[in-house]
Amino acid sequence: MPPLSGATLFTAWTIDLPAVAVVLVLAAGYLSAVRRQPVWSPGRTTAFLSGLATILLVTCSFLGVYDTTLFWVRATQNTVLLMVTPLLLALGAPVTLLMRTASPGLAAGLRRYGRSGFARFITFPLSVTVVLIAPFLLIYLTPLYELTLDSPVVGGLVRLALALAGFLYFYSRVQLDPTPRGGSHLVSVWISFTEVVFDGALGLVLWLGPVLAPAHYAAAHPGWGPDPRTDQIVGAGVLWIGGDLAGLPFVGALFIRWARDDEKRAKQLDKRLDDEEESGKTPSSGLWWENDPELAQRFRRQ
Repeated sequence: MPPLSGATLFTAWTIDLPAVAVVLVLAAGYLSAVRRQPVWSPGRTTAFLSGLATILLVTCSFLGVYDTTLFWVRATQNTVLLMVTPLLLALGAPVTLLMRTASPGLAAGLRRYGRSGFARFITFPLSVTVVLIAPFLLIYLTPLYELTLDSPVVGGLVRLALALAGFLYFYSRVQLDPTPRGGSHLVSVWISFTEVVFDGALGLVLWLGPVLAPAHYAAAHPGWGPDPRTDQIVGAGVLWIGGDLAGLPFVGALFIRWARDDEKRAKQLDKRLDDEEESGKTPSSGLWWENDPELAQRFRRQ
């Protein structure tokens, strides 16, 4: 490989045929479904297509060209596929779009699957936490990492697994689409905090631990680029700091949804109280929590 320089950052391109095919199929299917909707948010379409664009970016730009040559490049690719691409795809609400445009039989099957015990288990907060954290631990702390460098098939399957794991997590926590179980926004915040802790731990292990695939990297860029130890330290920083920075948009979106849900719930409660007052059902107590429909049952007098 030629040395990676400021020029090759913009001129080094390749074509990853499987990735391009998947992106084209998903984009065509999504846009076709959108055209059949009388009303659909342009923001959702933009988010979904942006998510597909990130797949092309990490597989066809210099990130795809040098992903087996430099550790930090592969680390950047993996971080985007786990934390950025799935979030953008989930913000596109593809499940809702699919349910609206699918045939009655397919829609009924999807609903049955969504109510199944397995679907509820896999979207349980602890399950999605493991789904989010486990991929990087398996990749970087087992022989799997070296296999992804030596085998294009294994590398492609791992990239697919990263995107699917990230989508399952963000789908179940963003909740723009119907999900098998409801979830607390506070739980999502704690999961994000747990992910930050594990990112830091993995970053320290890669920073201070042994060099991964030293023979491969020594042969991949002889005479140019950082030495394998420096390369891995930079990659550890990408996985640690880059992963945390990539999660910030999700945390921001989470707090926005949290505020909107609280505002919506407050309006619903106000309407219920107004309706009760108009119907002559005046509260018997002046204690506000006993008049609140959400809290009256929990704090009712014995």
